[in-house]
Amino acid sequence: MKISTKIGLAFLTLASLAMAADKIRVGSVPGAYGDSIEAAAKEAKKQGIEVEVVEFTDWTTINVATDKGDIDLNYYQHEPFLNNAIEKNGYKLTPIGWGVLANIGLYSNKHKSFDTIPNKAKVAIANDPVNQGRGLLLLQKAGLIKLKDSGHDKSTLDDITDNPKKLSFTEVEGVQVVRTISEVDIAITFPHFVAASGQYDPSGGLIWGGIEDKKYTIRFVVPTAKKDDPVLHKFVKIYQTSEAVRETLKKGFNNDPRLYTLTWLNQ
Repeated sequence: MKISTKIGLAFLTLASLAMAADKIRVGSVPGAYGDSIEAAAKEAKKQGIEVEVVEFTDWTTINVATDKGDIDLNYYQHEPFLNNAIEKNGYKLTPIGWGVLANIGLYSNKHKSFDTIPNKAKVAIANDPVNQGRGLLLLQKAGLIKLKDSGHDKSTLDDITDNPKKLSFTEVEGVQVVRTISEVDIAITFPHFVAASGQYDPSGGLIWGGIEDKKYTIRFVVPTAKKDDPVLHKFVKIYQTSEAVRETLKKGFNNDPRLYTLTWLNQ
């Protein structure tokens, strides 16, 4: 009787360890990214993976938490942003899968066309190096500014060589730019953040950045020490194959195919 009890306890211990091994913490941000991770988490539970979704409201602490191992995986950043964070902070982080590629747009609650944008108009733009560069390239595409050497991912406000309308710029934490739309003449932000705000039309951008450049695809990022973790890779696969995830993204991007693309389908 004692032997069978010990064996039973041993099996319970092993089962508990197996369950613990299949619990993961995933960090994301509000809106389409976080909502799609929640949808994937429900699918993952059916396949034996317990997923705790941790929501962050900024683009800095989420990488800090991942690097420290407080979360197992994050989903909110494209590779240029990740590479810049690694270069600047020495993080040991690795992308392990492709996610969704979001377009970027110029939004205005005051002007319906570029012709009505006044001199000294106020512009809200992301304060991080990479997304600021992407926003400036979009302003250049719109003909509102010119950038040194035609611009690049890491162009900054200091690289503006021609500003005929004398635009003034307010630098804002990227995820918070949408909150400034009613306060400025132009806000450069992502449509899924606009959709999540519920205050503006995410399809109402004056101009789009394009969704042809896959380097801006959101990546699944893990601590480098966990880059081969089979549970994390299984979760990424669940995300990529889940119909519920695709429906959530479609809704999050206003049912507008101009605003996003599923990069992993073309890998």
